[in-house]
Order: sequence, then structure tokens, then C-alpha cells
Amino acid sequence: MDARKQRFAPDDLPQLLEGANRLVAMRGKKVQSFDLREGVPVDDEAFRKAVIGPSGNLRAPAIRRGKTWLVGFNPEAFEEYLG
Repeated sequence: MDARKQRFAPDDLPQLLEGANRLVAMRGKKVQSFDLREGVPVDDEAFRKAVIGPSGNLRAPAIRRGKTWLVGFNPEAFEEYLG
């Protein structure tokens, strides 16, 4: 799926993130981890700020690796999870 062609709004997140246990949101040096086993906290302002970009859609890049989603970019975190 190409995020440049298909956009995901906040209302799409529960379906998109279904089956995931964790989401790691990265913005520069800031890395946040969210537990998704109890559901997607779309009403949580910190979660929305971490995963929704200025366009109002899911931030890029967004990669699913197993049961973990990586949203945003941080070289050290990418190396840890994808390296």
C-alpha cells in the first residue's frame, strides 16, 4: 500500500491498526510507544498528535512489521526494529 496514493484519516486508524499490539511513533529524536492490545486510543490527544500529520492523515512513513507499526522516522529506531 502506498501512502502517497491512499490516505488514512483518524477515523480509519482502528481498522488499519487492527491486530497490532504496539505502535511506535517517531518524530525527530522523540520516540513514543503505544500499547494497542486494548484497542486504538483515537480519542487520546497524545496518540493523535504522534500519528496524525499536519495534513490530518496518518504520518509517513508508516510500516507494519509483525504486530508492530512504525510511524514517522528516526534512524536509531528504524535500525532497532528493521535492522
